[in-house]
Amino acid sequence: MTTSRFARLPQGEPIAVVVDLGRGPLPVLELHGPVETARVEAALDSIAARHPDAPAWTADLVSRGPGRHTLRLVDEADGERAEFPLGALADLLTHRGRGPFATRQVAATPLQRELLADADAHPGPGRQVEQASWDWYGPLDVARFTAAWRSVSAHESVLRTAFDDRAEPGLVVHEEAEPEVVRLPHGSAEWASVIEADRRRGIDPRRPAPLRVTLLGGGPAPDAGAPPARVLITYHHALLDSWSVRLLVHAFYRAYLAGGRLPGGERRPDMGDYAAWLAAQDTTAAEDFFSRADTGDAVSVPPLFAGTGHRAEGRSRLRLTEEETARLTHWAAVWGGSESTALQAVWALLLYRAGRAEGPSRVRFATTATSRSILFEGVERTPGALAGPLPRSVLVDPDATVPRLIAALRDRCLDQAAYEWVTAGQVQAWSRRPHPPADTLLTFEAPPRALTGLEAELAACGITVEPPQTLGACTAFPVTLIAHHDVAGRLTLTASHDQARLAEITDLLAHAALLLRELPRGAGPDTTVGEVLALLSGLGTAAAPAPTGPGETGAPPTVLRRPARADAGTVGLLQAPGVSRAFYDRLAAVYPGPEELLLLDAVPVGGPRVEAAARAVYDVLGSRLRPGGGPSLAAFSGDGVAACAVARLAAADGHRALAVVLDAAGTEPDDLARTLASAVARRS
Repeated sequence: MTTSRFARLPQGEPIAVVVDLGRGPLPVLELHGPVETARVEAALDSIAARHPDAPAWTADLVSRGPGRHTLRLVDEADGERAEFPLGALADLLTHRGRGPFATRQVAATPLQRELLADADAHPGPGRQVEQASWDWYGPLDVARFTAAWRSVSAHESVLRTAFDDRAEPGLVVHEEAEPEVVRLPHGSAEWASVIEADRRRGIDPRRPAPLRVTLLGGGPAPDAGAPPARVLITYHHALLDSWSVRLLVHAFYRAYLAGGRLPGGERRPDMGDYAAWLAAQDTTAAEDFFSRADTGDAVSVPPLFAGTGHRAEGRSRLRLTEEETARLTHWAAVWGGSESTALQAVWALLLYRAGRAEGPSRVRFATTATSRSILFEGVERTPGALAGPLPRSVLVDPDATVPRLIAALRDRCLDQAAYEWVTAGQVQAWSRRPHPPADTLLTFEAPPRALTGLEAELAACGITVEPPQTLGACTAFPVTLIAHHDVAGRLTLTASHDQARLAEITDLLAHAALLLRELPRGAGPDTTVGEVLALLSGLGTAAAPAPTGPGETGAPPTVLRRPARADAGTVGLLQAPGVSRAFYDRLAAVYPGPEELLLLDAVPVGGPRVEAAARAVYDVLGSRLRPGGGPSLAAFSGDGVAACAVARLAAADGHRALAVVLDAAGTEPDDLARTLASAVARRS
């Protein structure tokens, strides 16, 4: 395929692409709207860059009249039809950006691949998805707010990054990818409902923009006594961690104060630089360390920490007071530890007790390594997915002293700091005696960094903001415990777990809080582990309920509009990220065609879940198939891959399925309704 000198040519006018998978031996795309040959060449060049191992293709573009073209693709090798990423090509052709759609490939790190594999292996939008929120007091210019986030995205390559769909996943950094910013007026929804609904939407790591911003409220001059605006950030662990989100929020404030435009160029180093550094590391010393450090059998993990098969996720939260937090910090420091070390010691005791161990026994859990102290220059300023779980095991001896337990955990933490760039999967592969993976994860987030002068500039604008507060995440572990300090400096524990374990995990948190409060009050240099365990002797050990099935059923499609006549057919609309339900309702109200309109669930753009999700959408449309024809399927630019996956299923069953990919950027529902009706009518 010849590289076009127009490969960076922007597209000014929107077009519609109709992907026909059932006409003739070759892939065919019908293009509706103004099409330039250079645009097609540039799109094919981009496909070649993303799929270097794919067969070489040439394009035959034939004009069918004003605003109508047919694009036929021919495999240069043998002229026969071969697999070609038609959906990706349709997305590129319908993309209406201000600049090029050139991309660059970046290697995914081992940690990113492990996190992505976990998300793919566990269907459900919340897997490996994290949220953080904060309050905004004072005036808020919504247009500047949105522009500031777009400027941050332009400067931070990680916000324009997505996984590709290869067997060994890599990353694609897009030239352009605007973050999704959703604004809801005050009083339109309860904050807790907003958080939960946004979590259920999830984040697709194979789409660029792995971070979504939701704003509740905001305005130029809030009334006295009015509630603050609330900001929610939802992101995917395979591309961002909580440290990164704080970096990005700081960059956002700088952009907001600068009128919505962040000065300077793209940040370096970035994840591409980190991946290159990582690939050059010698793992010999790390392999030796983890092989020696994690020896011996651990106590059996009780059923409490196993999943029940439910997909519903639960969260429990508990706080210490400011006084209790300060006392804990001082007490841990006396024994050479930190709050994090004290929490690990308490968790080890609870695991020991829950496993009903006797005598000296080793317990195992995982802790989150921030990877921000490794010898990669600029790592503390690099946003990306660096934080990951690493195994931690410690010997719990009832006759040993508590300071000795804390010292053992502290030393392990210090020794491990040099190897935080390795992953749990690598450690498991290196183990001389492979152990079952840990069932619980402890994450201790560092106190929020100061805004380094930004507070004064914000205050000068009448604005007061709070540090982002982590809301909990669904990870690969049955129980994830996140500790952080809230705005008042209080130590806060948030547990994410199987909803069916709510009562047991709530009790477990209460036991952890009891020890975190009581140890600083009375534990001295000679206090034994057995004496501490005796504090819990009268509280009982939670028993886990018997596992049960999820008992979930698929939700029926949303009927936006009934057909005007019995033989009118159906148009299915794939739910698109960033497009509100109100948009679809308006589209249905002004749609001039006679067809039924259905709003369907979103389909992931890649990974092992695509086939199942596409099948579920096709099954919904299948009930509306007519002899000799088929329903239409519409999607917005960016969903072409998903739409083609559904269309291929219909074509494989002998039906004619239509995938119409439309550019929704800046398009009004009225204009989009007319374009959609025209494309459907021409194909019928």
